[in-house]
Amino acid sequence: MNRILKVVQELKPLLLMMLVQVAYTGNTVSTSLAITDGMSIKVFTAYRQIFGAAITIILALIFERKNRPKLTWRVLLMTFLCGLFEGSLFQNLFFTAIALVSATYANAIFNMVPVITFILSFLCGYEKLNLQTTAGKAKVMGTIIGVNGTMMLSFFKGVEINIWKNIHINLMHKKDNNEIRASDGKEWIGVLSGIGCCFSFSVWLIIQAKLSKEYPSHHSSTSLMNSMAAVQATLFALCVEKDWNQWKLPSAIRILATLYSGIAVTAFVNIITSWCVRKKGPLYVSVFNPLELVLVAATAPLLLQEKLYLGSVLGASLIVCGLYMVLWSKSKEIKPQTDLVLSETELSTTEVVVVSANDKSDHVSNNQVNSNSNTVNKGS
Repeated sequence: MNRILKVVQELKPLLLMMLVQVAYTGNTVSTSLAITDGMSIKVFTAYRQIFGAAITIILALIFERKNRPKLTWRVLLMTFLCGLFEGSLFQNLFFTAIALVSATYANAIFNMVPVITFILSFLCGYEKLNLQTTAGKAKVMGTIIGVNGTMMLSFFKGVEINIWKNIHINLMHKKDNNEIRASDGKEWIGVLSGIGCCFSFSVWLIIQAKLSKEYPSHHSSTSLMNSMAAVQATLFALCVEKDWNQWKLPSAIRILATLYSGIAVTAFVNIITSWCVRKKGPLYVSVFNPLELVLVAATAPLLLQEKLYLGSVLGASLIVCGLYMVLWSKSKEIKPQTDLVLSETELSTTEVVVVSANDKSDHVSNNQVNSNSNTVNKGS
């Protein structure tokens, strides 16, 4: 019995991360259905951020009501920028890519986030090439492969791949009433929106890394960020969306999609992912990102009537290969630093420990969660 429980505990992070990717896939499908039902992307983004902010504020009041650090104007500015680049701007661009191109494209292009983050970090001086090492060469090569995959995914179609020949499920009853479609000649806007959402998310990761150091309370900073994003997305929707009927939720799919996206994904999926980061580390969590792409590519032609092309498969494969090369090189760079810290600790004299191990590990895991949230908030 104890052996069975031990095996279950070892498989728990694996099963939970697979469940997270299934939840993200359900979010992509439900969002696509809501947009196809005629719901405005701007209004959907506003509702998602409002529901997400409400849940995260409650969590912050429960877990960090008495131990929040002092709130400064600098922290408020960073949370405003985080809400912009991870919330309102990112979500609008991501959903536009889904509506104008496809859900498969949006999820495939999102795997470029680690590559783009490396490029921006290098330009800002946070990363070094280290071409004299194998890890440095792999990181550069992974970046090049990922960029080539993005170009192929964006501009090459090839032959159509029909994996559901004899199965027909029509959930897109109002397909002709969609807000924006690629048939209107606007597919290039969707392509640019997909690339833009990756840049937006990467900029957020860089800002979030600084915010997590100055304001280490994870739940409080997340609630502030979501609140800023909710205000931004709502004001943007009120200014751009002229049809007041869009704010109504007349159909079940619109209600379900907004509640699921705002509450289940923004709040509770993040909690599961945070737990997995604490147990296995951020790189372990990042490895599961392409699983959502595979699930969306398999379900979108069946449920959303999307067409799957050879160019999409080849481009997505190159992006995933580039992603894993970058992650592998980062793991090789982190390992020597960890070994160095351990060796210095072993050689040091005996010290009096003031902070408990659990408190310290929780604090470190929260910083890891904030600086590696590209696996958590994507389009969700």
